Amino acid sequence: MNIDIKLHKNDLPDDIKLGNVIAVDGEFMGLDVRRDPLCLIQISSGNSDAHIIQLDRSEYNAPNLVKVLADNTITKIFHYGRADIAHIKYYLKTETNNILDTKIASKLARSYSDSHSLKTLIKEFINVDISKQFQSSDFGGELTSAQLKYCANDVIYLHKIHDELTKILQREKRIDLYNDCLKFLKTRVELDLALFKDDIWSH
Repeated sequence: MNIDIKLHKNDLPDDIKLGNVIAVDGEFMGLDVRRDPLCLIQISSGNSDAHIIQLDRSEYNAPNLVKVLADNTITKIFHYGRADIAHIKYYLKTETNNILDTKIASKLARSYSDSHSLKTLIKEFINVDISKQFQSSDFGGELTSAQLKYCANDVIYLHKIHDELTKILQREKRIDLYNDCLKFLKTRVELDLALFKDDIWSH
């Protein structure tokens, strides 16, 4: 697959048209929201494109990106959005609205598997074996072409994967459960930001 990768400094361009359903992912310096800053946001319209926004970490001023993330009329597909949305809220100071999540969908739909990584889902539904070599790399400086390709791979397949998972959820009559889980996702993020990491439903 030929991927159209565009790197944008600080924000999305003013005139960009991404459509009403986009895939979104973020890259951070680690998983501790307060310690590890948000470095990149990548977005795909689902047409083999990846727009990678390298944020200005001195001020995080990205009004065009914030507008897209907050827009209720634009659906955003994440894979494990819990981490991305927490970093977005903490650093970009905005809500992310109208969310879908392939990791949640996979855990509900694919009860025949205990592996719900993006790599696994791409292999099963797209029949592509992607490399995760750069999953743990420094996204805080100048980006290599290999890092950009890794970032693109995190979003370009999410539309198709979510469509396939939705078919299983509907067939197995779990789609309502999935939708209810999505409603709780923002609350789970708020709990994370309030440092409640444990399962609050456990004994």
